[in-house]
Amino acid sequence: MMNSLRLRLLLWLLLPTTVFVIAAGFITRSNALHTADLLQDGALLSSARVMAGDVGWQDGHLYADVSPSAIEILSSPHADLVFYSVREAGGDMIAGTSDFPRLEPKTSPEWYDTHVDGRAIRAVSVVRQLYDAGASRRVIVSVGRTTRERDAMAAQLWWPQMLVFASIVCISAIVVCVGLTFELHPLMRVAKGMVESPPDASVRLHAEPLRNELRPIVDAFNKSLDVIARQTATQRRFISDAAHQLRTPLTLLGTQLQYARRQQDVASIKETLLAMQRSNRSLVSLTNQLLLLAQAEAADYAHFENRPVDLRDVATDVIEQLAMLAQRRQIELAAQFDANSVVMGSAQLLSVLLFNLVDNAIRYTKAEGHVVVSIAGEPSGVTLSVTDDGPGIDASLRERVFEPFFRAADGEGSGLGLAIVREIARAHRAEIQVRNLDGASGLAVSVRFAPERGG
Repeated sequence: MMNSLRLRLLLWLLLPTTVFVIAAGFITRSNALHTADLLQDGALLSSARVMAGDVGWQDGHLYADVSPSAIEILSSPHADLVFYSVREAGGDMIAGTSDFPRLEPKTSPEWYDTHVDGRAIRAVSVVRQLYDAGASRRVIVSVGRTTRERDAMAAQLWWPQMLVFASIVCISAIVVCVGLTFELHPLMRVAKGMVESPPDASVRLHAEPLRNELRPIVDAFNKSLDVIARQTATQRRFISDAAHQLRTPLTLLGTQLQYARRQQDVASIKETLLAMQRSNRSLVSLTNQLLLLAQAEAADYAHFENRPVDLRDVATDVIEQLAMLAQRRQIELAAQFDANSVVMGSAQLLSVLLFNLVDNAIRYTKAEGHVVVSIAGEPSGVTLSVTDDGPGIDASLRERVFEPFFRAADGEGSGLGLAIVREIARAHRAEIQVRNLDGASGLAVSVRFAPERGG
């Protein structure tokens, strides 16, 4: 249940609302008690003043003839008990309840809470100065009443407000549940459309019927679907290419095995085994190329955008690896490097990219030709170039040379080298340009890397 978005949003609404209601309840109760206290204190003071007016002199002595109206002021439908005390300050009691606490008020009037006969009461004391024949006496009149009416009045003021707050919370919860049901309906409709779509259909979510807060989620989901679709297409293409390209050498290898089994002559068997070795070498090379192509297609710049690579080190390693091949073909292999040669990327994939470019250049350049690897650092980015003295590529074929298994001319190789180069360049957000050299035969392949961000 806690995984329900509707329930969690409802809880997030009810949590602050409940805290507000509790706080408002305490405040309302405090205000209600304060109001009831003010009304009760006013009635007590009125009764005490009436009683104080009933105190007088008789034969030189103080007396108190408390009128019924003073008690009537404090009459209560809740059967509250009224207690009073009239006494001389520091002297004896004149009239009233004998158990009433003797309190010398600091101010007049003074309200306080006390007990009489074990009952909690609210009381007030007032002081009256009486004069007779030059004599002056202070009389303290105290009146108290139990708090039943006060508590009932506070409850009458408090509970209706609490019922209003509780009703607001309930109504808000109902409105939120209904509102969420309507607002989530488009999302549920989108999910239902995904479930009901054919398995082989291209799934795509449409953000138009959804609210603005949900559209980024749909956009991110669609981007993920694009990545999955691209990876699926790459996987299918890899399987198709691998099945198509591996079928022929495997068939040839099987034929050679059958032929070797029928041979009785040792020389014929050795010749067949040599042919099988060449077939196996070609098969291994093709398999490695297919795996490199799959790795390059799956590469993403986000995986290595913060990994600096010095292209001079990469180029030096590749030249050392291919130096013997160039020497056997009587080709001069040269290099021209600028100081600024750092790019963001994968050293392993960039080494494969340059290896394929230089290997192609050596294979298609005639003897005593030249192959030059150059690195130029500019504000617009770093450019890696490989030029040769080969026959070049016709303008109509320059885009197709990057297709897997396409070869512009007969010769060695599987036709995957430039396809691998293109995928590695794409993964590094680099641009490839192929052009024939001006005024002479030869080909130049340039890979331009974008400048470092923030650099």
